[in-house]
Amino acid sequence: MKLLFDENLSPRLVQLLANEYPGSSHVDLAGLGSAHDADVWRYAKDGGYVLVSKDSDFIEMSVLLGAPPKLVWIRRGNCSTKEIATLLNAHLPDIKLLCDTTEGRFLAIE
Repeated sequence: MKLLFDENLSPRLVQLLANEYPGSSHVDLAGLGSAHDADVWRYAKDGGYVLVSKDSDFIEMSVLLGAPPKLVWIRRGNCSTKEIATLLNAHLPDIKLLCDTTEGRFLAIE
């Protein structure tokens, strides 16, 4: 289960979460730092990623386009990268369940 972190999240998350989410990447590393949401969505879908973002626009895309990719929507205001890493680690079972089931398109976490 690999994650693709949107530009509103730190690229450092890739390294911080490498043990729990191997193969993860960040849009900056993929050359998509300023890309349109549709391009990020397509990259995540084609690459087999779970998209992780704070951007509610991806929720709308999920409703309109369905999955894949699946989405983890982080609904937390300003916080540190370490807090985001801790949050994703705490929700590892939930994210795994999201990936393992055909039901559900996204997981909102706070």
